[in-house]
Amino acid sequence: MKILYSVQATGNGHISRAHQLYPHLCELGDVDIMLSGSNASLKMEIPITYRSQGMSLFYSQCGGLDYKKTWASFNYNQIKRDINSLPVEKYDLIINDFDYVTARACKQKNVPSVQFGHQGSFMSPKTPRPTSKSFIGEFILKNYAPATHYVGLHFERYDDFVFPAVIKNVFLEAKPKDQGHITVYLPAYQTHCLEQILKEISPIEVHWFLSNIQQPHKIDNITYFPVNQHYFNDSLIHCHGLLTGGGFETPAEALYLGKNLLTIPIDGQYEQQCNSAALEKLGIPKMRFLNEKTKSFFMEWVYKAQDVPKIHANNIKETLDYITKL
Repeated sequence: MKILYSVQATGNGHISRAHQLYPHLCELGDVDIMLSGSNASLKMEIPITYRSQGMSLFYSQCGGLDYKKTWASFNYNQIKRDINSLPVEKYDLIINDFDYVTARACKQKNVPSVQFGHQGSFMSPKTPRPTSKSFIGEFILKNYAPATHYVGLHFERYDDFVFPAVIKNVFLEAKPKDQGHITVYLPAYQTHCLEQILKEISPIEVHWFLSNIQQPHKIDNITYFPVNQHYFNDSLIHCHGLLTGGGFETPAEALYLGKNLLTIPIDGQYEQQCNSAALEKLGIPKMRFLNEKTKSFFMEWVYKAQDVPKIHANNIKETLDYITKL
């Protein structure tokens, strides 16, 4: 088969999953990669055939979306050219991890495609949502990257077409230990928003992953790390707990490893609100913001033992078999 695998680069989770999936796709045929988006901090370490700026989300300084920067990055004419030039008609199988450009190219040329990834799970009404649903959020999840087939990933199998999370080999093979530190990955928060609060849990060590850091260095109880898979994987395997956003892949990895988990979904990002609702059903706490007014909840979580639900890892061969039979 000739396979097109489209990956959204608006978050590191999509790229991380692509690295895990790519070798299995290569066993099925010749694979071309379409990378769309511009604000992921992880590098794509597999060959890229097509590249588009696509549509990307940008964050404010302390926990929300930066609507102005997100809108300013939108180039309708370039996106339209990318849609028209993407040769989707020459592929036997198109797997789309929530990329707008590929989805619209397929719809425009009447080419079948499979939306495969976390967002695909929201085509099911059984997938958890927050108490207050967002009409706009629901519309975006269901219409941003339309496909002819949907295969979702989530913390649990909420429906027949929803599969477990894709867990990286490094975690599948790991022997987790609790070395006492807290791992922090909150891409919507800049350093000044949290630094003083994280220092207040000293002598507990903090591993803080930030996109503007070039080399690891330590100040007081905080070790500042660049967003790097090797550093992050090691930190997560050996941490006491993880403080992160309301994404999907990183919380799923933490749960698979049996780590304490606290999420802060990005304000205004409906998908992350849905993820936190699903995690709450599993007993995982969340915060709306972390600041001086709310830090007592964070401090309580740091020192409190947590019952962590064990989730299963995706059987990639089984899932790809399901996809190829659609």
